[in-house]
Amino acid sequence: MPQILKLAVAQSHTLSTTAETLEALAETTQEAAFQGVHLILFPEAYLGGYPRTCSFGAAVGARDPIGREQFLHYFQSAVDVGDTPAGAGDDWVERRLPIAKDKKVRGDGTREELERIAKETGLFVVTGLVERAGGSLYCAVMYVCPKLGVVGKRRKVMPTGSERLIWAQGSPSTLKAINTTIANVRLTLAAAICWENYMPLLRYSLYSQNINLYLAPTADARDTWLPLMRTAACEGRAFVLSANQCMRRKNLPSWITHTQAQIDASKQGSQSVEQRKSTGRRSSIITKTEDNHELVLPSPGTSPLKNGTLAKGGGDGFVESSKSHSATESAKTNGKYSGNDFVTSGGSCIIGPMGQVLAGPLWEVEDGGLLIVEADFEDCERGRLDLDVAGSYSRNDAFKLEVTGLDLNPPP
Repeated sequence: MPQILKLAVAQSHTLSTTAETLEALAETTQEAAFQGVHLILFPEAYLGGYPRTCSFGAAVGARDPIGREQFLHYFQSAVDVGDTPAGAGDDWVERRLPIAKDKKVRGDGTREELERIAKETGLFVVTGLVERAGGSLYCAVMYVCPKLGVVGKRRKVMPTGSERLIWAQGSPSTLKAINTTIANVRLTLAAAICWENYMPLLRYSLYSQNINLYLAPTADARDTWLPLMRTAACEGRAFVLSANQCMRRKNLPSWITHTQAQIDASKQGSQSVEQRKSTGRRSSIITKTEDNHELVLPSPGTSPLKNGTLAKGGGDGFVESSKSHSATESAKTNGKYSGNDFVTSGGSCIIGPMGQVLAGPLWEVEDGGLLIVEADFEDCERGRLDLDVAGSYSRNDAFKLEVTGLDLNPPP
């Protein structure tokens, strides 16, 4: 009997506040539920934001005061889900940590809001977030079951490039896979965040746990990303979901784009920090590919697409040009970019367990981009006929991997 689930990837970008972003997440999840989706993935750092293009005033041996002001804004925009700096693991998941006497929950209520959204829509929600714990920030992914609430969370173990200035390193023990059953389909899922996917041993630690759903929230929109996702799917004989944000320069947070003078004026109360105005949710249309997969896009007349080529945003705020997706020269004025050029152009995708592209990559859709596929998880087992990289094809008598604090056996 086929083991079929509908899976979705949301190409959504962070809004001005956590409350707005959570509202958008809820609306997207509701739309996916209407389409019969069972599980949905949102991008890396979706809650809290990915500070693309921001240098935080840092250079080797020097710090600019404006960078500290920017970090203050970023630190305060991160979410607090009530975990400890070291990560409390199952004690946090199972709510065994103490709660302050004047509080009803640990943290700022983000965890509880995500649990509410998952419960009301009936969807299993996986989202990237920037987590504040103690005096540090962590790039994390949270797994939210509609019946049980949060069933797991992991922190990025290796921030990329200048991300290391603003994000602390997470514990490898959080690479633990999650077992769940959705619509009588047994899933073993885990996430590798952005350039963690370029770490072969980290990928292998997930394969070793016999996952059949590989989640890859990212900030990388380079041409090399899609082949990497196809490789992970083919190696692991798993379905791969990858979600990236798509954003125009004008929609970056004001604390990134404003000058020091504007920040100073804001601190003095003479000029408030400009916030991104909510434009509401775009209406959507649903189309189907030749393989009968659904693609949800903004309705004609509301699409953010413009004539011209793409500006491809990679992870760590770097923009890399290529012939197929180059920076938009027409967006420049006197050598400067206009607000309409893309600092990241998306590229979200869904890959099958033999490495075949099922949906995407989705380019230059800033709002309303939702990829949906029907996945038969028996295809993962069919693929194991000739390749099980952590089992029959591993030569585990000769090659061994150990990860500190992580049991690499498949979860019970």
